[in-house]
This record gives sequence, structure tokens and C-alpha cells, in this order.
Amino acid sequence: MNLQEVKFACLDTETTGLCPKEGGKICEIAVSVTQNGAPVEEFSTLLNPGIPMSPAVVAIHGITNEMVSGAPAFADIAPRLLAVLDGCVLVAHNADFDLKFLQHEFASCGLRLPPAPVVDTLKLARKSGKFAKNNLGCVAEQLGINCQGWHRAMADTKMAEQIFYYFLNRLSGQGVKTVENLQQFQYKNWAELLSASAI
Repeated sequence: MNLQEVKFACLDTETTGLCPKEGGKICEIAVSVTQNGAPVEEFSTLLNPGIPMSPAVVAIHGITNEMVSGAPAFADIAPRLLAVLDGCVLVAHNADFDLKFLQHEFASCGLRLPPAPVVDTLKLARKSGKFAKNNLGCVAEQLGINCQGWHRAMADTKMAEQIFYYFLNRLSGQGVKTVENLQQFQYKNWAELLSASAI
């Protein structure tokens, strides 16, 4: 599919732990949908994880147990979230982490996150070889992107979205026109791909 026709849903989750199989839950989610660089839709909410968050976790993202006590459960927002993501290419920084939690949360309420193409800005950053460190804040800072609010879901989503469009604009200038082309750059060194006649 031509990149100008694609809706990209950039997303981020904040969680109570590092692994859903060990009891970790999502406590905040944000999604920003764009098409050809223009905003389409945004969705963001705190979530009540149903379990207490440790002080160590709260220190990372600043979301307290009191802040989520009156928030909806994931099951309450799952249908709305599926509607927002429908037909989109998913974009995230360290996408494997977020998707693992989303898949688990959807499964816990009898739903499924439909298969969709995924673009991971962390993988793009690593393969580009451009950055001293590849975590979200460091990549954003090196690109001159505002890092205010780092570790809150919408702030991280907006940072990742700007990083994504930096990569998209750079690679479009090298002849990358489809999602399939773009995804290739997550897994191979850019120098190799840019020299390939097919790109």
C-alpha cells in the first residue's frame, strides 16, 4: 500500500510491571492516528489495573494508585480502542513491549488484537546507526524533539510519532513508497538496503 494512503496509529502504554505473564497490567494508553502527516484521531486514558502499583513503578511514570482509582478498566475501553486501531499500521518505540501487553489485555476480556503491520521506531533507530543511544528520550533529544512529559503515554506517543515521521521522510527520499519497503529497514542495515536496486 502506498504510504500516503496509510493510516498510522502511533501508540504507547504505561504499565505496572515489565511482563503481563508475571501480572503486569496497563495503567495508561495513548494512540495518535495520522495519515500523510495530518492528524486523524487521538485517544488517551488512564486505566485502573486492578492491582496496586509499587513505589518503584510509580517513580518511573508518575502515575499513582490514587490517579487510577476511578479510571476505567481495560475491558471498558477495549471496543473503542479496537475501533481507533482498525485498518491502521501500528507504530511504537519498542513495539514488542506494547503489543505484548495489548494482546494480553485484549485476551483477558475475550477479544483479540487483529494482525496489523508494525513499524518499530526503536528498530529503525538501531538499524540507522545514527544515535548514540536508542531509547525514546535520547533519540528524540538528538533529533531536537521536545521530551517534556517523557514516560507518560501521550507524551511518549507524540515523541515516537515525530521520530517515525523523521524516518519516513528520510526513507521516502530514498525511494521507499510502501509499508513493506519501510518494514524492511527494521531488520537489515540501511546501507545494504539503500544500495539495493529494488529500493
